[in-house]
Amino acid sequence: MNEVNEKVYVDTAYKSLIKYGEELCGDNVAIAKNDDRYIVVLSDGLGSGVKANILSTLTAKIISTMLYEGASIEDTVDTIGHTLPICNVRKVAYSTFIILQIDYDGNAYLVEYESPGCIFIRDGKVVDIDYSKRLIGGKLIKEARFKVKANDVLTLMSDGVEYAGMGQLMNLGWTWENCCKFMADKVKENVSAARLTNMLSETCNQLYMRKPGDDTTVSVIRVVPKKVVSLYSGPPIDPKDDERLVTEFMMVEGKKIVCGGSSASIVSRVLKEPLTPSLEYLDPEIPPTAEIPSIDLVTEGVITLKKAVDIIKKYLFDPTDKSILMDLDKKNGASLIAKMLIEECTHFHLFMGQKINPAHQNPDLPVDLSIKMIIMEELYSLMIKAGKVVEKKYY
Repeated sequence: MNEVNEKVYVDTAYKSLIKYGEELCGDNVAIAKNDDRYIVVLSDGLGSGVKANILSTLTAKIISTMLYEGASIEDTVDTIGHTLPICNVRKVAYSTFIILQIDYDGNAYLVEYESPGCIFIRDGKVVDIDYSKRLIGGKLIKEARFKVKANDVLTLMSDGVEYAGMGQLMNLGWTWENCCKFMADKVKENVSAARLTNMLSETCNQLYMRKPGDDTTVSVIRVVPKKVVSLYSGPPIDPKDDERLVTEFMMVEGKKIVCGGSSASIVSRVLKEPLTPSLEYLDPEIPPTAEIPSIDLVTEGVITLKKAVDIIKKYLFDPTDKSILMDLDKKNGASLIAKMLIEECTHFHLFMGQKINPAHQNPDLPVDLSIKMIIMEELYSLMIKAGKVVEKKYY
């Protein structure tokens, strides 16, 4: 595999189906991110129900925390062996796991212990992973080091995926080969990790006839290049700063969003480009968008921003929910903002003019707390929670 010099970032999502008749999932996914790398751990506890849930949760949490803090894989696996409670029936402390670390230079480190494995898709094809094996703390570990690049997709799973449909629609389950073929067919350049996760999980659910015979967990990790989105809303306090604001906003690389009629008028005037309202009114609850030639998206202000924030909140609560993914695909201004910030952004720049619009003022709030500013600050916090690299600037 060729080495790549450009920085890469990670888009990840996961979803679990609970074994039919159980209340808790015996699988667990833990994600940790620091300034150097991204860590995803998927663990599958022995059996199902409460005990399996405890085993998998402990395993995933211990591994992700120790690796995040810089511990070696040897110390981490040894700690797992000495920490997990022993099953009274089987007399073993048992939880399989798979670990994937990716740093921002594109170096990947994969560790597997009795898990189905990792499906690695590049350019629509399954890539064979070159594993080595060794004993750590009495456990036979498979590990691999390799380079990843933008648009690579890696899928981690519990064995409930591989055996989906066993004894129902399929005698021997779905099989590893079918899982690989499915992912190779579904991976497209602009399909997010959340959408891919939902597709695979939903297919497993259908194979189980919506009564999963085992806990079934999917975690998709998509490697993405740096994608910058800048959003500007609100006139500056001093009109003399209009030109400086627009100039600094336009200097940032990447896509541009302008929210609010006053803001759009300022950008149009400074850039000497026409502001053209859209004639399409696709959603009675969301004001129509507009167009400025150099701007990717121009929307109304407070109503659209508030709705976009609501969509992003719902997405962060459950990124793989089908109804939320459908919301992202709507063509109104709020959905277009949310989709761009969630699926087409790794770095987010927020430009905020602080002039108070009386129409955006709640009489019960202090005079310096504009409703729009509250929404913008909430958007800033949500984007940090979404794992984006975020900067904001006031005018």
